[in-house]
Amino acid sequence: MEYVEIIKNFLDSEQRLKDYPAKRKMQVACLFYLATKFEPDRKYKEIEINMILKKWNTFGDHATLRRDMIDAKIMQRTDDCREYWLANPQPTPADLGFEF
Repeated sequence: MEYVEIIKNFLDSEQRLKDYPAKRKMQVACLFYLATKFEPDRKYKEIEINMILKKWNTFGDHATLRRDMIDAKIMQRTDDCREYWLANPQPTPADLGFEF
């Protein structure tokens, strides 16, 4: 799915999130968009996750984005929060109750 088209009003000219939408449906689309910035089957440290999320948003709340990706089960982590990875398989928007 092409999330850029769905969330285009929330992206700047460099395709970074400039705002985090108020509506949950659009937030979920943003989270799926951000998931494309991570490599499948790779383990990340929290600092790496933060760096990637900071790079792809301009509103400065990478912690909310990280938590929301975990809550949506798009990303998973160890109990001690030392390692993060994209869920495999990835949930679909329909799994989260949304259709785009």
